[in-house]
Amino acid sequence: MEAVNIFELEAIAREKLTKQAYDYYASGAMDEVTLRDNRAAFDRIRLAYRVLVDVSHRDASTSVLGQPIAWPLLAAPTAFHGLATAEAERATVRAVGATGTVFILSTLSNTPVEEVVATASGPVWFQLYVYRDREATAGLVQRAEAAGCQALVLTVDAPLLGRRERDVRNRFRLPPHLSVANLLPEGYGVVAKDSEDSGLASYFYSLLDPALSWKDVDWLRSITKLPVVVKGIVRPEDALHAAEAGAAGIVVSNHGGRQLDTAPATIEVLPEVTEALAARGHAVEVYLDGGIRRGTDILKALALGARAVLSGRAILWGLAAEGEAGAAHALKLLYDELDLAMALTGTPTVADITRDLIWRPAGSP
Repeated sequence: MEAVNIFELEAIAREKLTKQAYDYYASGAMDEVTLRDNRAAFDRIRLAYRVLVDVSHRDASTSVLGQPIAWPLLAAPTAFHGLATAEAERATVRAVGATGTVFILSTLSNTPVEEVVATASGPVWFQLYVYRDREATAGLVQRAEAAGCQALVLTVDAPLLGRRERDVRNRFRLPPHLSVANLLPEGYGVVAKDSEDSGLASYFYSLLDPALSWKDVDWLRSITKLPVVVKGIVRPEDALHAAEAGAAGIVVSNHGGRQLDTAPATIEVLPEVTEALAARGHAVEVYLDGGIRRGTDILKALALGARAVLSGRAILWGLAAEGEAGAAHALKLLYDELDLAMALTGTPTVADITRDLIWRPAGSP
């Protein structure tokens, strides 16, 4: 692999993917303000590093929902890995497991949950969209649990699909050989071309439940023994709602800038969320996604209160560039950069990554 960072991996991926596939992975909603700001917000944060700390031995290990992991990055749920490589999610889960962390499988995967878990060498969580057909949704939850998934990640920021204008222009649809494999038994596996919009937007509009509410977190918890993580939160009061509804974790997320454009960057709202939860004494775990491209991004998120981060596009770029080996390379780049950042900030363990590392100009609040 010639790429020395995630940005170079993206450039390679762009050359290898079809325009429709690249635009699907890369695009954000409307003017893509939030998409850009997720990344730019990390660049605005400065690190006040410590010196003369023994960093000859460094340990990035931590745990999520009681599960030990080798480092504080999880593979975010992203759809349609078959657009990047023929082995689809099977390639990704192998690469992720080899690094000792969690793979979160999307409802909209091209590979059934049973096959992904059977291929995995590490823990798998299942990301859930709630369909209008609640019987089909409940059946999917039961399949994920029976397959061996260790948590459910409920996406709550997509009652309708955000308007992704690149997909609209491309009239996005899945190639004939790919489907929403997890929903094929219920007859919901086809993402067809639409005459006026993207096929995926039409799929969401016709099949997913826009009436989803907080009571459905109770419903979901009532039909599974798995811990439930609520993904898609940017407001402190919604984080409190999730904790009070029994969520084991939350993901501070704006869907990678793909839903509501001009929503705030996730790293900028993270401190408000973690402080609100701490003030109420909630022990719910907080994760963050959106814009992770460097090891320093991971360290900044941890310093501002996240237990771990989720990365989606970075892994997809590796997957598109070189299949399983490319995904593994993307993860190694991020791991090595985090390890270096820990050394250079004087933080030999994850526990040493604390809020005081975030530099504030004199006199700022």
